[in-house]
Amino acid sequence: MTVDAATIVAWCDELAAVTATPGQITRVYLSPEHARVNTIVARWMQDAGMTTWQDDAGNLHGSVPGATDDAPVLLVGSHLDTVVDAGRYDGIVGVLMGIAAVARIRAEHGALPFGIQVIAFSDEEGTRFGKALLGSSAVAGVWDDAWWELTDAEGVSLRQAFTDFGLDPSRVGDAAVDPSRLVGYLEAHIEQGPYLEQADQALGVVTSIASARRFTVEAVGEARHAGGTPYERRHDALLAAAEAALAVERICRASQHVGTVGTMTVEPGAVNVVPGLAHFSVDLRGEFDDGRDRVWDEITKAFALIGERRGVSVEPTEVHRAPAVFCAPRLMDAVRAGIVATGSPAPMELFSRAGHDAMSLGLVTDVAMLFLRNPDGISHHPDEFVSEADIALGLDALVTAITTLAAEPS
Repeated sequence: MTVDAATIVAWCDELAAVTATPGQITRVYLSPEHARVNTIVARWMQDAGMTTWQDDAGNLHGSVPGATDDAPVLLVGSHLDTVVDAGRYDGIVGVLMGIAAVARIRAEHGALPFGIQVIAFSDEEGTRFGKALLGSSAVAGVWDDAWWELTDAEGVSLRQAFTDFGLDPSRVGDAAVDPSRLVGYLEAHIEQGPYLEQADQALGVVTSIASARRFTVEAVGEARHAGGTPYERRHDALLAAAEAALAVERICRASQHVGTVGTMTVEPGAVNVVPGLAHFSVDLRGEFDDGRDRVWDEITKAFALIGERRGVSVEPTEVHRAPAVFCAPRLMDAVRAGIVATGSPAPMELFSRAGHDAMSLGLVTDVAMLFLRNPDGISHHPDEFVSEADIALGLDALVTAITTLAAEPS
């Protein structure tokens, strides 16, 4: 079986139709759509000569053996889940490029000194339960039992969702890989930023992945009559939350970090009532953990001052923390060699401000990433795009990176 860039694009289009919401791409963890894409992609893996299985966290795996029974394993992958109203390439193109790379390597090189295991991770985005990297955390063996109590917007717990999907929560630990058998992990992904396009380069080498923290914040004021309450007696939770959101932007812009308030809800939500309660999210990212944490300390001080001045309690709760992950020089060199082989003499190196499944795998093995140009840098949006020509170059680079690793002295 041969899988070229045109086939990958067609596959992306086919998976885009597997969505919970007609007219947009929305595919979340442990949903019927999750099950359907696993079934579809498993068939493509099998057609490429791979043995497939779904692990105890709902991740899909496809593998080909190495030249010997005790050969180590190179992991290649990305994710199949999406945000709400997503594009069709984020994560997905990396999984499909992994399948295509295996098909080509089997046809042109036969068995390598290591096996290749392509993983389609089930929950990188955290869209349903608010906790990102659930699928890859299980594979890395760092599952936290506290996550079982997470609930979705309908009040369904993560534990119940596992059971409804046909998984046994008590077996989630069985999804973990054996780090002693791993060569490393490679992930191809669209850039989700404008820097490759600005440099007029199709491909780039990732140096590290952002250090991240996420919070939910509750602003508690007092709901009162909008007409009858003077300004000096108001404790407006919405205005406190709005001012807090602006503080996040101000502090992060000044410190060269990235902070985003992506959700906000207000209660009681009536046109003639001063808002008494507001909930909002904060997503904070930086290149280094210590810098990220200093910025968060400054943000929390700003929240406290805003709350004190407005008579509103502004209390954050951390829901996600991921350390910065630095790519392994050996694997970066292989990715760089792959890009050079496509005709780019000086591949661009980029720090990834977006999080990826490589962050979880980086806890147990060496990782590296190949970025593909994303016009205008738009992602998590229906206009997200990567050209067929760039996918073709990326596939060539990924195959060369893998065979470069295979040629290393054992």
